[in-house]
Amino acid sequence: MSFPIKTCVACGEEFELYPGKPGFANRCPSCSEPEESADKENRPFEYAERRAAVEVNAARRRAMRDLLYRKDS
Repeated sequence: MSFPIKTCVACGEEFELYPGKPGFANRCPSCSEPEESADKENRPFEYAERRAAVEVNAARRRAMRDLLYRKDS
């Protein structure tokens, strides 16, 4: 049994669509490879980024606490 022949929507190359092919069904294997930008998202935070995130979260918690528990006078 042969697999269906598809045409890649990105580059126009024809390829066989086989079961378990990684990526999208309408893209060839070379166009379905993950980009390098996804690697940047998974990198660990630097000290300055972690510190900024901690400060933002603390301010968010403080604002929510003030809104929820303020006394109506």
